[in-house]
Amino acid sequence: MHPCMIGILAGMGPRSAAPFIDSVVDECQLLYGAVYDEDFPQMMIYSLPTPFYIDRPINHDTMKKTILNGLKKLESTGVSFIAMPCNSAHIYFNELEEAVTIPLLNIVKETTKKLPKEPQRVTLFATSSTFESGIYQRDIENAGHDFVFKTEWQIIINNLIKSIKSDKQAQDNLLLWNNLMGEIRKESINSIVIACTDLNAVLTKTNESVLFIDSSQCLAEAVVRKYIDQMKV
Repeated sequence: MHPCMIGILAGMGPRSAAPFIDSVVDECQLLYGAVYDEDFPQMMIYSLPTPFYIDRPINHDTMKKTILNGLKKLESTGVSFIAMPCNSAHIYFNELEEAVTIPLLNIVKETTKKLPKEPQRVTLFATSSTFESGIYQRDIENAGHDFVFKTEWQIIINNLIKSIKSDKQAQDNLLLWNNLMGEIRKESINSIVIACTDLNAVLTKTNESVLFIDSSQCLAEAVVRKYIDQMKV
């Protein structure tokens, strides 16, 4: 058996899994020059539907139990470590980490590492559940940044995520995105943390000058760096 196999608990939401895998493959090429098929890591990918609804409160007990069952299933396959490309799942990170016996990467920590060193005006694009948990705001402010957010932005973000999940026309999604970015420009935001993997559908189509810190991309890089370290053992 290959000495290291990556575990990925994905499918939260369903359209975010494939782009994340693509990002991991890209990082293999960038970080250690993978070329041939055999140069890339083995990955065990579990696409797990969860009881998440953009337009209603989460049943946290049910959600946590669903994610934990997914982690346990992945762990049973012999993976060396696990990444969860889902920000909302990290609301329960401490409990989930304690429930498994292998390393569990933390998307919040990997993302906030990428914040600029100098103080900036920073905001967050995330689901309501992730935003309300405060898991990103704490790290942003602890890094010395001015966290800026308006309640009406969350309404636009929620509508955008719902539109993407519903497979609306790309033009509809971009209209919502452009409305949101128009609001952001008014507040002179320097950096935006993208803490919802569904938003990658529009993020790749933007030409804004603001710095985007994509949590999914940050986690993909961390996955490959962890893989490299494991291969050295």
